[in-house]
Amino acid sequence: MVDSDTPPGSQHLPSVDLSDLRPGSALLRLETTTSHEGILDGAWWPRSRDIGAELPALVTALAEHLGPVTRVGLDAVGWEGLPTRIVVDDRVVHIDSFAVGDDTVLITRGEEDIFSLLVIPPNATPEAAHAAMAQAVRPDNVTRAEQILIDTGTGSAAP
Repeated sequence: MVDSDTPPGSQHLPSVDLSDLRPGSALLRLETTTSHEGILDGAWWPRSRDIGAELPALVTALAEHLGPVTRVGLDAVGWEGLPTRIVVDDRVVHIDSFAVGDDTVLITRGEEDIFSLLVIPPNATPEAAHAAMAQAVRPDNVTRAEQILIDTGTGSAAP
């Protein structure tokens, strides 16, 4: 569903009432053009640092719109209890973790198709999260994730 505040070429997936967000809710915004000209392909606002509660909803939402997700790359510093794989909707999703502190999550669909998502800190205000998501999905965005978070007042995704 495209929301009226959404810039052309992007959408909220799924549409969620911000006042009702809890751990395990996937608030996700993706660039819907095929150009991949920008640095980021979308943004994800998890509601906690518990990857077991957050990642299944993200993978399910992405699979509905992109197809099966095979691998997720996360910053090890930003999450609690990272496993090496999880099973979501009867599919094994491998998890790679690196101590990079780059405020992104990398999603692999198939063997080589990689999507880079800005990770909004769980404690961000709805206004700051909305602004960061809007910047991340702009097709012409050349601003790195860390700078988007600074510019929008959301801070860093890593604690």
